Amino acid sequence: MYYVTKQMEIAGCHRLELSYESKCSSLHGHNWIVTVHCRAKELNADGMVVDFTQIKTRIHDYLDHGNFNELLPFNPTAENIARWICDQVPNCFRVDVEESKANVATFIRDED
Repeated sequence: MYYVTKQMEIAGCHRLELSYESKCSSLHGHNWIVTVHCRAKELNADGMVVDFTQIKTRIHDYLDHGNFNELLPFNPTAENIARWICDQVPNCFRVDVEESKANVATFIRDED
């Protein structure tokens, strides 16, 4: 099994729609640290699990300096963002989204 990991820093803002009163319901920003984990039993024709540039283009270039409420079709919690990122990247099985120091949400795709 081959594994690759890509870590990115993404500046972005969001506001959360919550069932309780929270300061996070106001628009605010973070410097998100996103770690994408991919794996494959066999390498592709180029000898890769996935091209690091492809991950950067699909995730960093799309989200960086954006308003996540406008870019994403769901309540942009760290948990929901982690799941969305995993769905965007070929061979991705895990995503860690750190929205602030020591506050990390992880999504791990169950094996089929």
